[in-house]
Amino acid sequence: MISLEDCIALCGLKESEVLAIAEHEHVPEIVAAGLAETLLKREHGVDGVRHMIVEDIRSAHERGDLHHVHELLVCLKNFLDEHPEAIPASVHNPKLIT
Repeated sequence: MISLEDCIALCGLKESEVLAIAEHEHVPEIVAAGLAETLLKREHGVDGVRHMIVEDIRSAHERGDLHHVHELLVCLKNFLDEHPEAIPASVHNPKLIT
């Protein structure tokens, strides 16, 4: 039998990133691991993962859960370190910001 840990290891993301997807999509972690694998195979799928993590950060901030905000910011940093192609062009080139 394949475990949740196995699915996370095979999906291409870290556990914290899969948990952020599960939180965002309101699905079990095992479903989030499958979604993560699908997204990573899709063109611009990393942008979707980044967007989910950012929305989770906003939600945690709005409800005043600063500990979770910190956890998710670390998750986002690690994700962007691993997937720099998910960094928006405006961050790479500040002249694009209007």
